[in-house]
Amino acid sequence: MTHENTTPHSVESIRRALRENDSAPYGPARNARAEELVALAETTGDRQLLLAALLELIDSYQFTSESGKTLVPFARLLRLWDERPADFTESALHQLHWQFKWIIYSLIGNPDVPLDAVRRWLPDMERHYRIAGHSLRPVRAAEFYLAQHVGDDALADRLLTEWTAADRDAMSDCLACELNEQGEWQAERGDDERAIATWSPVLDGEKSCAEQPHLILALSLVPLLRLGRLDEARRHHLRGYRTARGNGSLVPALARHIEFCALTGNEARGLEILAEHAAYLDSGEEPLSQLEILSAAALLLRRLVELGHADRPVPLPGGATVTTEQLLARTREAAHDLARRFDARNGTDRVSTRVSARMSGTPFTDRLPLGVRGARLADGSPARPRPVPQSAPVAEVAPVAAEADSDDLATLLAEARRLALAQHPDARAAWRTVAGTADRTGAELDPSARAEATYHAALDALDDPEAAIALFRRAAEQFEAAGEPGEGAAGRAGAAYTLAASGRTEEGLAELDAICGQLVTLHADGRATARQLTGALLSSARVRLGTLQTAPDPTDAEEALTDELRALLALAEEHRTEGSRMLSRTADISCVLGGLLAGGGDAPQAAELFARAVELYHEAAVPWFAAEAEARLAELSLSLRQPQQAEQAARAALDHGAGLFEPLGCAHLHLIRAEALAATGQDDNEVAEHALEATHWADEADGGAALGAWAQLVLGGALLRLRRFDEAASVLESALPDLQEHHHEGQVVQARWWLGECLVALGDHRQAGEHFLLAADIAKGWDAQRDHAVLAHLAGDALNGAGLNEQAAAAYTRAEELWGTLDRPQNAARAIRARAWLTLRTPGSGLPTALDVMTTAERLLTEAAAEATDDESRTALRTDLAGTHRQTAELLIRGCESEPDDDDDDGTAERTYEQALTYAEKPSPSSPPSATRPATTTPAPN
Repeated sequence: MTHENTTPHSVESIRRALRENDSAPYGPARNARAEELVALAETTGDRQLLLAALLELIDSYQFTSESGKTLVPFARLLRLWDERPADFTESALHQLHWQFKWIIYSLIGNPDVPLDAVRRWLPDMERHYRIAGHSLRPVRAAEFYLAQHVGDDALADRLLTEWTAADRDAMSDCLACELNEQGEWQAERGDDERAIATWSPVLDGEKSCAEQPHLILALSLVPLLRLGRLDEARRHHLRGYRTARGNGSLVPALARHIEFCALTGNEARGLEILAEHAAYLDSGEEPLSQLEILSAAALLLRRLVELGHADRPVPLPGGATVTTEQLLARTREAAHDLARRFDARNGTDRVSTRVSARMSGTPFTDRLPLGVRGARLADGSPARPRPVPQSAPVAEVAPVAAEADSDDLATLLAEARRLALAQHPDARAAWRTVAGTADRTGAELDPSARAEATYHAALDALDDPEAAIALFRRAAEQFEAAGEPGEGAAGRAGAAYTLAASGRTEEGLAELDAICGQLVTLHADGRATARQLTGALLSSARVRLGTLQTAPDPTDAEEALTDELRALLALAEEHRTEGSRMLSRTADISCVLGGLLAGGGDAPQAAELFARAVELYHEAAVPWFAAEAEARLAELSLSLRQPQQAEQAARAALDHGAGLFEPLGCAHLHLIRAEALAATGQDDNEVAEHALEATHWADEADGGAALGAWAQLVLGGALLRLRRFDEAASVLESALPDLQEHHHEGQVVQARWWLGECLVALGDHRQAGEHFLLAADIAKGWDAQRDHAVLAHLAGDALNGAGLNEQAAAAYTRAEELWGTLDRPQNAARAIRARAWLTLRTPGSGLPTALDVMTTAERLLTEAAAEATDDESRTALRTDLAGTHRQTAELLIRGCESEPDDDDDDGTAERTYEQALTYAEKPSPSSPPSATRPATTTPAPN
């Protein structure tokens, strides 16, 4: 062997290196290696090798952020063609013409290339295509792109017609990429419906390529928002960002996702995307792509400044940080400068106009829930109001009948008293108006009205306990002066309860006990109502409820308090006819007792009490008070495996408590609805809808990470069942960190399991295998090993699909052992059969070894069938054994290196095929003989 054949720089070694590089992932490493191989090819003097190296370099550049570098190697190829066209093989010539169109696009995308120079390349491209006999469809497409870019709309329209009318041939772009350009043109001209229809073959999965549907998913975002199709836009964002993330050739798509976040109230997620791809802000390899991300970043940063985050630290390319406002100024100026360079080159203002329009975009919605959790922006922004679920719950109480002047004290007082009697949430505001009007006009309130106004002022002041206590005591004095001792005692009870709640528990409780004794006497004398008495007794019970854990004997104290509350509830029920406010007081007692029992583990009795409270609140016509009881009833019903009742109660709570629940409460209720609907087998679209709402409200809440992660898990499962795999994968990937931090390992296993299934469906078998293995490693520590076995088996299947034979074989062996310990011979046999097929294609093993492995499965099933004690198990095992025989036959045929024909000199192939036929016709043990053929040749059942 000569030195030329062994040196690392030999022609053959360079060809081998070119083949290896061609299979490497696109990116800087592949580009650098391709450049190195071009230099090495030049040293050999082999022109065809140089052609191959240049074509490999162009291909490597094409799908990265360095695609702008393709012009130099392409110009060299054209010179080589002009010098000696005979050096070009048919394949090389095809690639030369294929790359021609991409070069035109690169020239258009570089503002430093004069427009006349760009236009000169187009006739040259047409000449080369005519000489080669290719359709001019790609030429017209390139001419259209230039006309669109410079803003010659009339010419673009004409060229679009000529482009689509020309024949498709081997030089045409794939249909998916053509539809990308055509739909983008329609969307730019405001015809969003037509654009979405044009893109539908790609969006629906009928057409795809290396860059589609990634680009079209991104392009469709703003048109869908303009059309009001927000849910579709959300889905396209989740689908598209997963595929575009980190891909340097898809910077325009990344820019569209940043723009989408800025326009849908998801600025925090947009900032995360920008931070991850900040390097592209300064990347000048593709100026048009850079302009896309600069303008999208400027829009996002402008929104953040408007939301009050001008001083928030944000990353610069290279890792340094500046404030949002500083980066906004930087990106806005860079975008304008680059746009002006294009306009100066083009002689039009099309690029600047488009960039300015994007940077000045306004949101389409206050907040579009995405189902993926992002870092929260700092609180305190005045620009976005806190969202309110559904509608305010005030319809049950009629508004005041007549319009009144704001200073008409009599009318205002009548309205305040009406709302207070109705226990309406607006009563406090009405009493504030009364007091304010009286003070402003100098009008006198009657003693009773003045006391009521003071009492409601105390309720308004509860955030300041000392002020509230003083106001409650003043109200008590005013009520007593007005001849209402019962209300006076109730006011003093309010002061005592506030005192206890502020930390002075013993002092407050002592006062409450004294007031309760006073009210018992007043009630017996007919000078206090049952509502006033039970109110004070309930306040006392609530205070002691908070002291149970510090009692000398918590169990005895809890039992005593339970008995006390039961007696109080009986007293309240006895006086329920006193009026609607007594009904709601009875419901209050039922809720407190229900909460106590629920905490003690008596969920069924607690659920009954909350259900009774709901009835009473509605009977009293105060549905807004029912909401909290309905929420507790929903939670308890779900824990009692009563999903229908849980869903109904949660729905009612959301309806009746709209605007009253904190974000975390809204999240919890929507999550209950999602879980309950899933448990009853309802439409997973509805499950996903409520799980998505739950993730949204959890994002709005302080401390919502744990609940949000659970909601994402439920959402991911629903999306998986709906076969919306890419969305489900995005949601589950987002959920994993918070699940690991806040939840039991069982939820982490479930998330990885579902994520693995999604990734298998999406063709990412390697990642799927990793998630299955990680989940299996957690499950191996559990007492029940079935999940461990299933996950190991799934890992084997995924790794097998990824072509990772060694890892797949290890996973199958692990599954086989686990199935064996679980006495599941059929599952173990499936793992063994899979390992046999792996063995067949493993170098150094071959057919004999694979056959030995398959025989292990046959032996296992034969023994299990013989030992089976019931007909059903025996039949299932025989069926599986028949399948093993069939696969053994297939293994033999596929493993045979030739067919039994004239070239089968030694008869090896014929013997192998005969052996395969024997297995194909092999009966399972104790199977019934065929009615028409001897038992020895009965075919195995399928």
